[in-house]
Amino acid sequence: MEFPKDLKYTKEHEWVKVEGSIVTVGITDYAQDSLGDVVYVELPQEGVSVTKNEPFGVVESVKAVSDLYSPISGSVHEVNDAIIDSPEAINEDPYGDAWMIRVEIGNPGDLSDLMSSDEYQKFIEEEK
Repeated sequence: MEFPKDLKYTKEHEWVKVEGSIVTVGITDYAQDSLGDVVYVELPQEGVSVTKNEPFGVVESVKAVSDLYSPISGSVHEVNDAIIDSPEAINEDPYGDAWMIRVEIGNPGDLSDLMSSDEYQKFIEEEK
């Protein structure tokens, strides 16, 4: 299981890559592994506002349907339409091509609540 060091993580198993005033959001390797084969993804439209800790979309697998939670508040800058057409990419490359949305940061203070790679690994171990 991968936990890239350059990313931040949430307790809802989303990862965050901070690039200036934009963050890229996806689900973690742990999340995709727990879900099993992903068959459907629902994502917001560009320009829509998202709120920290509130659902922004849905991912559906052969095992379950799960909400996707925004790690920060802001405005959706870009949506990865490719994974809507090929949701299986989430299982194949959760930290690369299968990112979900890019959000323009509304409140930079939201980033301070995210976990480091080491903190996320500990969180998962405690959750098991």
